Amino acid sequence: MKPDMFREPVTILVGMGFPAEVCGVLDAYRHLVEWPVSFRDAAHSVALKACQAALRGEIEAETARGLFAAFAAKHDLMAPETSAIAASRMRRDRDPRVQ
Repeated sequence: MKPDMFREPVTILVGMGFPAEVCGVLDAYRHLVEWPVSFRDAAHSVALKACQAALRGEIEAETARGLFAAFAAKHDLMAPETSAIAASRMRRDRDPRVQ
C-alpha cells in the first residue's frame, strides 16, 4: 500500500448528496482545497495542515485521515454506511408503512 493511502476510505457526500470515497491524503487535500473559503473554520485548517504534513511525509496518512474524517463529521459530510441504507430499504420493502 502506498504511504499516502488510507487503510479504509472516508466516504463523504459531495455535490447533490452523492457518495464519494476519499481513499488517500491527496484526495482529502483536494476536497479541503475546494471547500468554500466562507465555510472554512478551525477544523478545516487542522485537517488541511495535517494533509500537507502527510504529503511531505512528516505524519502518517492515518493521522491525516482521522482529522479529515473529524472535519467531514463536523460539517455533516459523512455518508451513511451502506449497510444502514440497505437495512432501511429492506424494511421499507417488507412493510409499506415504513417510509
